[in-house]
Amino acid sequence: MLSLPASADLRCVRWLVAAAAALACGCATLDAPFSGHLESAAPQVRECAEWFQMLDARVDAAGVRDAQDARLAGFPYLRANRLLTSLITSLRPAAEASDAALRALVERMQALDFEARRYEIMNLPAGQIADMRDASDRVGLRMALDRTQSCAQLLRDVDLAQPEARQALLQRAAVPDDYRTLYRVLGLYPVAQFAFAAGVRRYEEETRRAFLTDLSLPPGASLLRLAPPPGDGLSRGRAARILARAAGNALGIPQPDEPELQEFFAAYAPSFEIAVSADYDRIGAPRWLRDGVAPEADGAQQVVYVHPAWTRYRDRVLLQLVYTIWFPERPPQSDGDILAGKLDGITWRVTLAPDGTPLLYDTIHPCGCYHLFFPTPRAQALPAPGGLEEWMFSPQSLPGIAETERPLLRIASGTHYIERVSIVRGSDSVARYELRPYGELRSLQRLAGGRASMFGADGLVPGSERPERRLFWPSGIASAGAMRQWGRHATAFVGRRHFDDADLLEKRFRLDLDRLD
Repeated sequence: MLSLPASADLRCVRWLVAAAAALACGCATLDAPFSGHLESAAPQVRECAEWFQMLDARVDAAGVRDAQDARLAGFPYLRANRLLTSLITSLRPAAEASDAALRALVERMQALDFEARRYEIMNLPAGQIADMRDASDRVGLRMALDRTQSCAQLLRDVDLAQPEARQALLQRAAVPDDYRTLYRVLGLYPVAQFAFAAGVRRYEEETRRAFLTDLSLPPGASLLRLAPPPGDGLSRGRAARILARAAGNALGIPQPDEPELQEFFAAYAPSFEIAVSADYDRIGAPRWLRDGVAPEADGAQQVVYVHPAWTRYRDRVLLQLVYTIWFPERPPQSDGDILAGKLDGITWRVTLAPDGTPLLYDTIHPCGCYHLFFPTPRAQALPAPGGLEEWMFSPQSLPGIAETERPLLRIASGTHYIERVSIVRGSDSVARYELRPYGELRSLQRLAGGRASMFGADGLVPGSERPERRLFWPSGIASAGAMRQWGRHATAFVGRRHFDDADLLEKRFRLDLDRLD
């Protein structure tokens, strides 16, 4: 395991760092312009390149790579998500000609990388973090983060000053999809897709019938209702003003500041009504036990994890609010249940119009499974293109949601399927859950010491694999049924579809963005 004190002469060991990085992560980081920075005559540029190479070597050797966003070959200080890569196509002419447009794009990609590297550095073995400290930094984390940020800014400025680097940046900003073409080839996907499609249609028909059936409880089960924490409320007028101001940037991405985001999360949070038969139906906070090889959901802490996301609709970017809950497991419903396994959950998302009104809701389980849409009257479904591809399944539509109302999700025992969505007003329960940042899951404290992400370097939650993976691999989805990190949710067995596709809603709905209710 590579260990370099901050005081070491990095030039003397450059060859060792390069060899370790090449073995750990291949040749991608050595692409131009990064390869040129490593040989730069300017000491600051060269040493910053060596800093990133050393970080990558350590992160990969320790297996703590964060998989949420995609790295850019030749630009180790940048990462991209599907929203930004979708913007690049329309922005490329402006970005090539306008320094402001390109800088706005690069700054967002730089922020994604810095966030990921913060978690990666926190998750390194303690001795390696301490290795990077200076005399004023007892732990080493602050120095490592400061050096990472300052070096990213230096390399960014150097690259943006070079037309060939600017062009390479725009060409390489891509997010690979989460389907493995080799699996589809070996699994004879052109034939297997017919069986997958038949199974999907059966599931959709069963779900439609369930949404039309009167709700009931399993024998011995009870209902637990959880509401979001109390807040001061957020009027639609204030929400619209915040969104308009927050979108006043070169990319048009509405990004409220942190206190404003917390207002949004509280104002649009759902309530949950869960059929509880046993502890596996109690939501909890994931944590690492002392010798655990997989995270556990601690039911003593009723937590909902939140983060913002964005989607594109024509020439506008819309804010989305994402809420995720975790259950300890999905228990077997019968002998040989291939869907059972450790950890389960629900991810609920609301897409907001610029005036602050919810346009539609959609949901998956954190495996990417069971993608359901719940449109309001301001989201009209477009015709499906036909064929076998999974397109848009909506078992229920919702009325317009007033600012004093919120969705109530009825959740089944065991399977944790959503059985119904209704609308409630005000404080509908004395039992409250806690809102926490989703980013916490990317670096959890281990009882045995140190920190670790809930997610592996492949974006999967270790220990959450399901037996179904042995049947569904010809779909191209690696470990189908396993829980996944945000940004890694393939949601269709037939076709290719991701929960965070920037054009997901634009392809499937006609949205009324500006109607005043």
